[in-house]
Amino acid sequence: MKWFSLSKELAMDLGTANTIIISDGRIVVDEPSVVALDRRSERMIAVGDKAKMMYEKTNPEIQTIRPLRDGVIANFNACEQMMRGLIKMVHSGNRLFSPSMRMVIGVPSGSTEVELRAVRDSAEHAGGREVYLIYEPMAAAIGIGLDVLAPEGNMIVDIGGGSTEIAVISLGGIVADKSLRIAGDVLTADIQEYMGRQHNVKVSERMAERIKIHVGAALADLGDDAPEDYVVHGPNRITALPMEVPVCYQEIAHCLEKTIAKIEAAILSALEETPPELYADIVKNGIYLAGGGALLRGLAKRLTEKISIPFHVAEDPLHCVAKGTGIALKNIREFPFLM
Repeated sequence: MKWFSLSKELAMDLGTANTIIISDGRIVVDEPSVVALDRRSERMIAVGDKAKMMYEKTNPEIQTIRPLRDGVIANFNACEQMMRGLIKMVHSGNRLFSPSMRMVIGVPSGSTEVELRAVRDSAEHAGGREVYLIYEPMAAAIGIGLDVLAPEGNMIVDIGGGSTEIAVISLGGIVADKSLRIAGDVLTADIQEYMGRQHNVKVSERMAERIKIHVGAALADLGDDAPEDYVVHGPNRITALPMEVPVCYQEIAHCLEKTIAKIEAAILSALEETPPELYADIVKNGIYLAGGGALLRGLAKRLTEKISIPFHVAEDPLHCVAKGTGIALKNIREFPFLM
């Protein structure tokens, strides 16, 4: 009798690029963090995949919004509407009642009190009765399968769409951390700028994202793992005539160099702040990469060579934070670090 289920438990990874919702221990929603609104009435037209299909293709009557920027809420109203729309997908079969929800939501470790309050308010307005927040690197560590309550040091580097979260975890707390507003979106913007400057071709954000997926790399020499060149179609920036430009992974590795170097520097900075005993644990256990940025070709190898500590890409880097929030939801009383 699901009709009379008046409570629901949801774990949410509210990401800049994608929002993932877990219910009953399984992923039930995995959609882009995009919402389409009617400009006049502010009414929601589409959310998730449907809204992303409209992104950069709308007429003046419709605006498509990515409510999160740099890992935090940039548009409060749009975020609330997006959360409502995505939550509706979870309990769409429940027509009679709007269930009251207990929610655990992943947030960047560098969030200010105001930013945390914005996430909590959005969740409450979207139907959350009990709302708990968990820092994303902690959730990623739990999702990877690490024992975060043990007296042992583990280091996580979670490279998402809007932020890179770096944390050393021990005894259920974050000992040292760095939160950078530099991640997948900045890499995409680097590619956009490079294509315009180097090839004189205008590419959209979505096209730059596709280039990153097909030929994105952190090393200029990938050996046997090298991807084939990707052909980009777009207008010439000056003449507006159509262009066809083949792009290889070596030039993308070159254009991403500065941004990746900043992430490297932040990892080294976090290691500098790590107590020696925990540092020894990290050298022994290695450092774990999570988030979509972990999939960048050659990144783990580059970081291992640069920092002289083994880097491991998590088994399912895109869903580590979501899985961790799901486990935290089932063990709310056991995890003292939930806010």
